[in-house]
Amino acid sequence: MRLILNILWFIFGSGFVLAIAYGIAALICFALIITIPFGVAALRLAVYSLWPFGRTIVSRPDAGVASGVANILWVVLAGWWLALSHIVAGVAQCVTIIGIPFGIANFKLVPAAFWPLGREIVDLD
Repeated sequence: MRLILNILWFIFGSGFVLAIAYGIAALICFALIITIPFGVAALRLAVYSLWPFGRTIVSRPDAGVASGVANILWVVLAGWWLALSHIVAGVAQCVTIIGIPFGIANFKLVPAAFWPLGREIVDLD
């Protein structure tokens, strides 16, 4: 079932578009050199947005103060509008019964888009 949902998400649920957007953001962050940690986080979000079903986000216990400070900077610059866009897309997708799983997947992406550093993506298995 996860495979079918992931394929449908990739085609109809904006997974491909989200991955490209996060990939472009990662390339910009890599080009600016000082923002390379944000680029790594954006690449993780790109991969997670391609195949969100069957995976979840957990906090890393070894994340330090630097990731917390960087997350605050991320929230100010990009995190709040990314999270808001996932919320709006999730609500719009939950209007139809068929779109409810895609809306839930968008809601799963909200914490990652808002606070990406110090987290990792793991399989549910």
